[in-house]
Amino acid sequence: MSDKPAARFSAEDEAHMRAALALARRGLGHVWPNPAVGCVLVKKGRVLGRGWTQPGGRPHAETEALRRAGEAARGATAYVTLEPCCHWGKTPPCVDAFIAAGVARVVVALRDPDPRVNGQGLARLAQNGIAVDEGLLADLAAEVNAGFALRIAEGRPLVTLKLATSLDGRIATHAGESRWITGEPARRLGHALRARHDAVMVGSGTVLTDDPELTARIPGTVPPIEGRPGPVRIIADGRLRTPLTSRLVATARQHPTWLVTIEGADATRRRAFEECGCEVLAVPRGEDGMPDLPAALRALGQRGLTRIMVEGGSHLAAGLLRADLADRLAWFHAPLVIGGDGRPAAQAFGVEKLVQGRRFVRRAVQAAGADLLVSYARDRAPAA
Repeated sequence: MSDKPAARFSAEDEAHMRAALALARRGLGHVWPNPAVGCVLVKKGRVLGRGWTQPGGRPHAETEALRRAGEAARGATAYVTLEPCCHWGKTPPCVDAFIAAGVARVVVALRDPDPRVNGQGLARLAQNGIAVDEGLLADLAAEVNAGFALRIAEGRPLVTLKLATSLDGRIATHAGESRWITGEPARRLGHALRARHDAVMVGSGTVLTDDPELTARIPGTVPPIEGRPGPVRIIADGRLRTPLTSRLVATARQHPTWLVTIEGADATRRRAFEECGCEVLAVPRGEDGMPDLPAALRALGQRGLTRIMVEGGSHLAAGLLRADLADRLAWFHAPLVIGGDGRPAAQAFGVEKLVQGRRFVRRAVQAAGADLLVSYARDRAPAA
């Protein structure tokens, strides 16, 4: 992935777009179904206003930056990480706001893949005499909104599979002991990752074993958004065996909690979860008797989710890998060896030849105390 600006852009252009991208990342996990966008307004080298998509998806980054700049925006250059919208939704079109404010130039990192926009916003700006430059740090902008783009292209959210294992890929001993394989710094980093996703997903086995909360427990990372206090908690539970006394169900009215089950699941049990404040989504049964994962992700995409982090367990991980639905890996490695009788990060999913394995490209390595976080993206290159 290249993060070099095109030759037609100056070093100043690049610096302001990098600032806009940093602003855009502030919205990750808080703005779905909208994209996370950043905007910086500059005139004669002076920053007049900055904005990013606000919690819940509005106001948009552009209108926030214009509000802060006020009348000084006339004649300014706007650096925007995604093409400004040109259609009416819950807010007026951002291109109209730029035109009304008298902005002279708009530098856009990435064209909006939404068919309601997709170049039309840039065209309207140009038609109204505004200079438009496109493509500055486009690869970086594409990564920020990879989930938004995937939801438009395939109807499903981006899936990050988060694993915390020993060096030999074990998540627990043969007796089931797993707390704590990684140390406190890695766990804090894991909570920060949760906060940057729209939802966190586990299988019912993880709920039965660990009784997790799945909240992002870092002060200041989750803003107090009405109706959206942190990531949605999702349980993949084909048999609705999650205990009604579990912490996820008990706190469903405070933290949105969704159960994904199979069509025809026990109606009485389903009503019990709904009475506790859970939302129950029914999808077709997969070949393994569990919820069909492609159908489940499409159902979650229809509800607006763009980024999901899957935290367990090994059966759910195997199902996602088998279906080639793991787009990213966030793999925490602890300096520990457990041995072959330990529980694997992913159960068997039918790989007999190496060519059938799922390949990933390493993106980053980050120290977390004694542990390491290695980040991967799915390798879309054809196998040799």
